Amino acid sequence: MRISLELEPADIQRFHAALARARRAAECADEFEVIEAAKYALDHLNTADVPAFVRKRVVEVQKLIVMLEDEAWALSGPERADIIETLLYFSDPDDLIPDEIEVIGLLDDAIMLELLLQRMRHVRKAYADFCSFRSALEADVRDAEARRVHARELATQRTQLQARMRRARPRDARREAGTKA
Repeated sequence: MRISLELEPADIQRFHAALARARRAAECADEFEVIEAAKYALDHLNTADVPAFVRKRVVEVQKLIVMLEDEAWALSGPERADIIETLLYFSDPDDLIPDEIEVIGLLDDAIMLELLLQRMRHVRKAYADFCSFRSALEADVRDAEARRVHARELATQRTQLQARMRRARPRDARREAGTKA
């Protein structure tokens, strides 16, 4: 069975307001604590009882945490802040719909995650490309010189991919602003 939801502008505004609250909370939150809270929420989520549409997005939350903790990727700036806000919203059990309400408690989390994941698609794509590049390089690291070359190539690739994702951000912001009108 397929159920589609149509979010009207007022509905989207509620999600934007909830995200704004998460953004304000993120400004004074410790990043490590936010990541740990998101891990805790994931660990205590009974995925067997979670609807599939939520489960799909929960996997993406796990990937966001991995991305933040990947020292070689070294994500910074507004993209990192976006992910922290996403994790903060996800780990809040008292968001728009309290998480303990069976079946629908995670509905708002799934919707918010989908909205945010779409907004972060360039970041997620750049990171996936980085991971693929790194995997291809790692097969060829045998000696110290090869490791130095590997590190330089990886740093160059990271810089190029992060520049690509940041160029896409202003286009997306203009597109989102156009759809709000």
